[in-house]
Amino acid sequence: MSSHAGEQKGSSLTLVLMVASAAFGGTLQYGYNLAIMNAPTTFIQTFINETFLERWDIQLEDYQVTLVWTFIVSIFSLGGLAGALIAGPMTIRFGRKKCLLLNNIFLMTGALLAVTSRAAKSFEMILISRVLVGINAGISMNVQPMYFGESAPKHLRGAVSLSSAVFTAFGVVLGQVVGLREILGSEPYWHYLLASNAIPGIVQLMTLPWFPESPRYLLIDRGDKEACINALRRLRGCEVQSGELEEILQEQAETKGMKPCGPWELFTDRSVRWQLISVMIISSAMQLCGNDSIYFYAYYVFKEAGISDGQIQYITIGTGTCEFTACIMCNLLIERKGRRFMLMGGFILMTVWAVVFTIALSFEHYISWMPYLSMACIFTYILSFGMGPAGVTGVLPTEIFNQTARPAAYMIAGSMMWLNLFIIGMIFPFLVSELSQYCFVPFAAVCLLSALFVGLFLPETKGKSLSAITSEFHKMNFKGQDKKYESQTQAQYQLGEVCHSTAL
Repeated sequence: MSSHAGEQKGSSLTLVLMVASAAFGGTLQYGYNLAIMNAPTTFIQTFINETFLERWDIQLEDYQVTLVWTFIVSIFSLGGLAGALIAGPMTIRFGRKKCLLLNNIFLMTGALLAVTSRAAKSFEMILISRVLVGINAGISMNVQPMYFGESAPKHLRGAVSLSSAVFTAFGVVLGQVVGLREILGSEPYWHYLLASNAIPGIVQLMTLPWFPESPRYLLIDRGDKEACINALRRLRGCEVQSGELEEILQEQAETKGMKPCGPWELFTDRSVRWQLISVMIISSAMQLCGNDSIYFYAYYVFKEAGISDGQIQYITIGTGTCEFTACIMCNLLIERKGRRFMLMGGFILMTVWAVVFTIALSFEHYISWMPYLSMACIFTYILSFGMGPAGVTGVLPTEIFNQTARPAAYMIAGSMMWLNLFIIGMIFPFLVSELSQYCFVPFAAVCLLSALFVGLFLPETKGKSLSAITSEFHKMNFKGQDKKYESQTQAQYQLGEVCHSTAL
């Protein structure tokens, strides 16, 4: 028994190191690159103005500078969308680990453009840099969960998959700390701040090659049984369990000759209609709720809350720490409370705090302590987001789609996330300037509608097999229809049962 415990400890250590290496240069980059754009806001806006003045002798109006700046910030999302779309083909061709390593080409090129943009007097280089860094984040957000899920044993799969959200939140905190005026957030160093994302990439390039490729990819995609066994042995720290190997071999046999579904096939497949609607709505709501806008434009938000300029950079670190803490708490609670409860609870609480925030902003000039209530609302809003949507949204496609549909489902979910992030990034500064104290009313509406959708249409998935989940969705997908689909879907449920045992 003690020997078995030792083996488990060894396997966990190897897996933890692999997760840390992949995530440090992976989903951490998403959070980091959201956060570092806050500190140099005024410096880059001044740089844009000076560039126009020097090149074309044009003095830009304030709204024109804001528009160019907003586009620089938001183009990151379009890069992320492109990355999400090319991630699938890249993983099939190069494998999970090699795809993450090659992904650093986009990152390093982007960092090089950012660090030289000031000397070249070119804000366009910052724009291209943000696109490339966005592609890097888009690929990581899709490939990393796949790599983790295929490498982790069943009893650790949930915790390992949620670690992506934890590292994203950690990236936000790290970006906020590095962006302090005392470190790289001052006027002489802003171009180094934009290029500092190369450091996590270098760490990944130095460490990830020492870890094995995904065992499932090695056996199912490449047909290399010996390499799969060696990878499992290294990841588990012990001899390969026959049961685990048999599961992978069974999956290989069942998927032989089958091709993964394309996104367009999911849109035309009635048997996954409500699964697809659920993933699209919840992925969109994750961005349309406005949480990430707080990181993009924290300066504007806290200024509206009445916080002085000198204090803002320290307050923003608290927001990142808040989400980081909430994601860890979500990791601990998700298997106890369930996905539906966490999602609904998160969205309902966000609705409440958005309403309180609006009231506090409306009375900040009349009651002296209102700015502090406004600030507290932002923290509680982020805490509620981390406890619900941030942790749960990424897990859903794994649990409600089978093995052949899952890659396309992640592609669609990722596309919705990045598109909506771009839209919010573009309109949020104008929402703040036009709606002023009512800027969070649209977000409150999104959160309320999302909570209602989850409560009315999303089945609980905690502790259920894929066949049971599919059965619940089947009642919605074929509501009012004859039972002529029953024999067809029964076969799918049986397949789903097998897929669930090897779910990513």
